[in-house]
Amino acid sequence: MPVSVSFIKRLEAVDPQLRSVLIAMLEEIERQREESVTKKEFNELRDIVKELAVAQKKTEIRIDSLAQKVEELAEAQRRTEAIVEELAEAQKKTEARVNSLAQRVEELAEAQKKTEARVDSLAQKVEELAEAQRKTEEEIRVLVRRMDAFEDRLEGISHSVGYSLENRVYGRLPSILRERYGIEVDGRLVRKYVPVGNKNIQVNIYGYGKKDGKRLLILGECKVRPSRNEIRRFEKYAEKIGSDQGVEIFPIVVAHDFPPAIEEFLREEKIPYIWSYELED
Repeated sequence: MPVSVSFIKRLEAVDPQLRSVLIAMLEEIERQREESVTKKEFNELRDIVKELAVAQKKTEIRIDSLAQKVEELAEAQRRTEAIVEELAEAQKKTEARVNSLAQRVEELAEAQKKTEARVDSLAQKVEELAEAQRKTEEEIRVLVRRMDAFEDRLEGISHSVGYSLENRVYGRLPSILRERYGIEVDGRLVRKYVPVGNKNIQVNIYGYGKKDGKRLLILGECKVRPSRNEIRRFEKYAEKIGSDQGVEIFPIVVAHDFPPAIEEFLREEKIPYIWSYELED
């Protein structure tokens, strides 16, 4: 049986297994035709071929659907690969940052070690300074004790000299007050404790006198070499005593030595002063 070109083209598009079956059937049909196949059998065979053609169309539709799905899967695969590539790039950046942070942490750890070493060194120096300070404080305490002992001795000497000076003052000062300041001493000049506030203050020179008919309280300080602080303290308690007794005071300072600055200070304060050699006869 002759086979048309159109039919052959269709056979080429059929699945190889189905094509082989169709070819085998055609060969069988050809063989039977040659053996005088009946028209009825031929029609039956034609119907089978039509059914196979319909099946082939359905198969082609399924193949097209599968091809579309394959294309969609391929596109999804490409998107997945792009995402994977982006993730890989992000991972590289993350690893780079982690490496950078790790390096920074290492640098900070090294800096911390150096800082701790410096702190340890400073702590040692502080301990050494503290030890030196303790030794210095002990030396200062020793010096203070020595100074206290020296001051005690000096105070004893000063008191001895002061008392000797005071004893000379009591006999010679009345005539100096009369000759130099026009004050006539009333009675005797003495050393006396006078209440000032809650304390009893020892006044080196204490006595009364008159000038131009006016009664005065003579208060004097005897020192080897007076200081500004001692003079200010003398002024303070002298004013307090005069205020308490309601009498005008005449302050005077007697000393073995008046440095120029002290002389100037006494003149500014308008306080009379007498050198110890002026008490000599």
